[in-house]
Amino acid sequence: MRIYGDSISGNCLKVKWTSKALGIPYAWVETSVVDRATRTKEFLALNPAGQVPLVVFDDGRTLAESNAIILHLAEGSHLIPTAAYDRARMLQWLFWEQYSHEPYIAVARFQVKYAGKPVAELEPRLVERGHGALTRLNDTLADSPFLVASGLSLADVALVAYTRWAHEGGFDLAPYAAVTAWIGRVETALKIED
Repeated sequence: MRIYGDSISGNCLKVKWTSKALGIPYAWVETSVVDRATRTKEFLALNPAGQVPLVVFDDGRTLAESNAIILHLAEGSHLIPTAAYDRARMLQWLFWEQYSHEPYIAVARFQVKYAGKPVAELEPRLVERGHGALTRLNDTLADSPFLVASGLSLADVALVAYTRWAHEGGFDLAPYAAVTAWIGRVETALKIED
């Protein structure tokens, strides 16, 4: 299996971490979004959407969209709760991550760290919604070590990816003690080194 991914992307890293956690062998193909490697004719032939992550399986089939990929890879594993309600809660967090977390935390990070925009010039609504997302995580994690009561799940993998870098977008994590502790637990559980 080949994973086309950009190492600066939390969406790509969650595919890498899921594969590692489950012992699924893969070859990482560094594919820089900043350098427009996803816009080459060769890459667009694999994924017409021109986005990473992208997985190419040994049989030639491809799969895009980070949460679809990690769900597929983790099918039947300990990262997907067996109880129907816990599984639904995990999915709820995966959908929330892409709609109510990543568009604020990751976008602010990209604008500050890679586009060179000063934190003070970020759109106020972006900052407000980013803090709202961190507050929701913090409130949930104040009463639970992981996002789903049954333990570490794909919800944690998906949400830790950009949350651990929130400071790079101007979000101080110090007021979010439960989030900071959770990041440490998830990094330890997943053996995240990068």
